[in-house]
Amino acid sequence: MLKHRFTRALSLDPQRLHFAGHSHHLWPDVTFDAQVRAWAEANHYADRKWDLIFAEVIPAAQGHVARQLGLSSPDSVVFTSNTHDLLLRVVSAVEKKPVRILSTDGEFHSFRRQAERWEEAGDVVVTRIPLAPIETFEDRFLQAAQAGGHDLIFVSQVFFRTGQLSGGMEALAALSQPAGPWVVIDGYHGFMATPTDLSPIEDRVFYLAGGYKYAMAGEGACFLHAPPGFGPRPAVTGWFAEFGELEGPAGGVGYRTDGGRFWGATFDVSALYRFNAVQDMLSEEGVSVTDMAAHSRGLMQTFQTALQDADDTIWAEAEWLNPVDGDGPRARFLAIRHPKAADIRARLIEHHVITDVRDDVIRFGFGPYQDEGDVKRLIDICGTI
Repeated sequence: MLKHRFTRALSLDPQRLHFAGHSHHLWPDVTFDAQVRAWAEANHYADRKWDLIFAEVIPAAQGHVARQLGLSSPDSVVFTSNTHDLLLRVVSAVEKKPVRILSTDGEFHSFRRQAERWEEAGDVVVTRIPLAPIETFEDRFLQAAQAGGHDLIFVSQVFFRTGQLSGGMEALAALSQPAGPWVVIDGYHGFMATPTDLSPIEDRVFYLAGGYKYAMAGEGACFLHAPPGFGPRPAVTGWFAEFGELEGPAGGVGYRTDGGRFWGATFDVSALYRFNAVQDMLSEEGVSVTDMAAHSRGLMQTFQTALQDADDTIWAEAEWLNPVDGDGPRARFLAIRHPKAADIRARLIEHHVITDVRDDVIRFGFGPYQDEGDVKRLIDICGTI
């Protein structure tokens, strides 16, 4: 699909089959030129750099995010280097202490670890709903949310370990109020992996994601969409939030009323140059998230069918956690539980196949720099293990 746009990354290791786009997506060629441009403009404009960044680079990136998510205004979007920073700012805006959080046992480590440490310190109380059995998760999670007693509801759009989708976002959003609870969606494995339209719920949910994976921009381009009126005065705040029309108590700390209230401080903006370059490339190619999702789905289906038919191999022991089934929204990776997952990954590495393992789950990611020939090679190699 877009393999011709990844010549630099693919040529660095021609033998490699990189099926870990869900973990570390390869970067398209345009990001190299964007990185050079970031360096050149930083040194050309020097002390005037931030004027350029806030006048051109950031507005362009905000516009791209708004377009991809169906947001009515790009002003609800702020950026920083990682979603952990944004998580800290959102939770700091909850004025009740301890913060009562409803979440799951399947969240990514940045939330999991921080939440556990906050619990140790007595800063939060967390209720975790198990993902399993996934068939009933959506109903169980919604029932827990509807029961009340929470200040913040935190849930992934796509769960990072299993590739299963949470669903029920509109029902959760209906519970969200400026006075609480707030709904925070971790969209890192959903953003640009599967078409995502937040327009029906944009005024009621926070959305966290970044460019490290399916946005193909590398680390450092993380963002938050903040709904108006939710968390007007985050306690964790940086000097970027001082610019614009401010509101606040006389003599106190003022905050912007748009998403800019969640700005932090100085960070490396070269990732935004890369992010903008990728978005422009996709526009030039006429390729949408829907197109990339369909391309990946076709490759996954080919791979899945071949391995499921190989019932006389090691794959006969596999449990497919998120198999391709129908045309609905899905992750861009296949998660396969196997008692020998770590051994399989080690053997694949010997054959220059890159994937990854989470406990007993091996994950294969599929994306725009792969074609049917790559998948056939992968199938052949998997058949030899």
